[in-house]
Amino acid sequence: MDRLDIKLNEYFPGKVVRKDLLHEIKQTVNVPSFVLEFLLSRYCASDDPDEIEEGKKAVLQIIEKNYVKPDESNKAQAIVEQKKRHKFIDKIHVKYVEREKRYWAEMENFGSKRIAINPQFYQKNEKLLESGIWAEVTLAYNEVQEDDYAFYVEDLRPIQIARFDEQKLFEGRKGFTTDEWINVLIRSIGINPDWLAERSRSLKGDKDGKRLKFHILSRFIPLVQNNYNSIELGGRSTGKSYFYSEFSPYSTLLSGGQASTATLLYNNQRKQVGAVGFWDNVAFDEVANMKIKDADTIQIMKDYMANGRFSRGQEVTGQASFAFVGNFDLNIPTIVNSYDHDLLATLPKAFDFAVIDRFYNYIPGWEIPKIDDSAYNNNYGMISDYLSEVMHYLFDHNSDYLPILNKYLKVGDNVEGRDSRALQKTVLGFLKLIYPIGEPTPKEFDEIVAYALEGRRRVKEQLNKRKPDEEYARINMSYINKDGEKVVVWCPESKDSMATQDPRKTGDVEIVIEKQPAAFNPHKSKSTEKEAVCQKEYLQEFTPVQATTAPNAIIDNDPKPKSLAIRYGDTGYSYDKLFADYLEGAKVIELQEPYLSHGYQMQNLTRFIESIVKIGDCKKIILTTKMGESIDETQKIQDGLEQLKAALQDTGIDFEFTFSDLIHARYIITDNGWNISLDRGLHIYQNIGRNFYLMAIMTWIYALAWKQKLYILKLNKYVVR
Repeated sequence: MDRLDIKLNEYFPGKVVRKDLLHEIKQTVNVPSFVLEFLLSRYCASDDPDEIEEGKKAVLQIIEKNYVKPDESNKAQAIVEQKKRHKFIDKIHVKYVEREKRYWAEMENFGSKRIAINPQFYQKNEKLLESGIWAEVTLAYNEVQEDDYAFYVEDLRPIQIARFDEQKLFEGRKGFTTDEWINVLIRSIGINPDWLAERSRSLKGDKDGKRLKFHILSRFIPLVQNNYNSIELGGRSTGKSYFYSEFSPYSTLLSGGQASTATLLYNNQRKQVGAVGFWDNVAFDEVANMKIKDADTIQIMKDYMANGRFSRGQEVTGQASFAFVGNFDLNIPTIVNSYDHDLLATLPKAFDFAVIDRFYNYIPGWEIPKIDDSAYNNNYGMISDYLSEVMHYLFDHNSDYLPILNKYLKVGDNVEGRDSRALQKTVLGFLKLIYPIGEPTPKEFDEIVAYALEGRRRVKEQLNKRKPDEEYARINMSYINKDGEKVVVWCPESKDSMATQDPRKTGDVEIVIEKQPAAFNPHKSKSTEKEAVCQKEYLQEFTPVQATTAPNAIIDNDPKPKSLAIRYGDTGYSYDKLFADYLEGAKVIELQEPYLSHGYQMQNLTRFIESIVKIGDCKKIILTTKMGESIDETQKIQDGLEQLKAALQDTGIDFEFTFSDLIHARYIITDNGWNISLDRGLHIYQNIGRNFYLMAIMTWIYALAWKQKLYILKLNKYVVR
């Protein structure tokens, strides 16, 4: 026993086990680690070699006799019927059946959903009524023919901890330094932290050997931080899938990446929430082969990954995190130095920009070495079951750690809305793991922030390489360190790569301007049925009367339908040049622009409205857009639109806006007969990152309307002469 072994046994008595025994038995039986460790802690709680050997034999005999395999449920039921009672190791949970007004137990592998159970068991073990617990369950056979059940629970002994005492965790944590506690966590999942540190020092810029440890700790975050989205791509045999399937009964691994709306999110027929309502974390194995069973799944996943909620006939909320793991066999230097490929190349095509942008952390799995026999921890670590309860407790608690976040976290340049959310959630996850009690030093906090920003930057760099415009171009994110200095964070694999830091932008913006068919919106296929009905009614109301023309009249120079391609880097285009001819004479202009959450997007809207005001014909503007990804973001959008509305009132233009989360298409419809299809909406300009002010542009709108009438313009609390 080394120093850390002694401290673990001192501060967490009965909650630790020798991990080398787990590795040895795990090679011969396919049983979850937390089940094996429960048995090892009972039969191998000794340092005497002979007693340990006898204990291992006992563990193997118990598993062979009592563990129920999923394909042996009929055999297990027959054993109970023949012997009248038998002890099993299985996962059991209890449900209340309303129509019968009684409780029934169900065992996961035993295959029966109608097992009678005495109230004393689920009253004493409250988790039976939640997600269920692993337990030693003695089942007896009911020989009363009149009864509607064949089996009943005679005795039950939890393998999982029935009650978790967080105060003992907090008191125990005080006995360890930060580095020691990190090593405890890594030891507890069976990896030798010294092995990691030795290999970590070979990585670029990692002198203290912490980098690989932080990679491993990042795998924990979806288990301690609700509604967290992470991705790890890397080599085989590095423990990615194993981690999410073995160390917590609150995490599930979807093998092969199978996913459907009904199983994952919500089953409309059964009116039942899917996996996101039952697990702390849903991990997707082999994400490159992920199969999307229906078209709605990805769209609903986007909503859930952004907000923890989605609409499926009704509002559904959940707390489960998503962890995507997969193999990446391509050469990393080749990819990062390529203008045509990126580090997300193996993801399925269904993962568009919106899905990828919702990844909070990209763990560089290619840096993690293969786990071999030399990597195993042969010393003590926490029993997996106890560790899983620690993580489950932390999963439900955020408020205790927010004051530390608010005290220390100061971001620098280019940390935008979703970047900030990702940074905060990743930092919170590390705080929970490493400092369940107490708080880090300023230096330790800076280390966490730098790592969290790197994980988010890796996501943003790949988006920037893929996106032909500059929506994700602000990749040089920074934070303010303990000394008040701004620190820009880089990804080590791509820091010196021009292809990643300054990728070529390709692709055109296509704008199609065409005459409207009478009372018909050609974008119906891109909009919802409800939108189409509204647009039809609107067009019927405002379709202008066609003027008659004499047979010999000269054809005038009215604008003609056209299709326009604007190449990346082109200059000389403005909203006036693009749209003015088609907006002249329009009294009512309808604009559908879903995305206004970023500052530059609101600026583009204001520039477009400026063009409308200068023409002077419009009396009404109708805008439909999406809500933000948070209440604060939605409020920010609404505040900006209210300011525009106030400014436009003084110009004689009525401005209406509504929010809808169902819209996707971008277009302009005018009551003088034009339909303008917008490829990227109003956002055809490169986002150069300058800090234009919305109020300054609205001042120009005011001035256009009142330049000949008023000399004093009242703008909020300011007077401009």
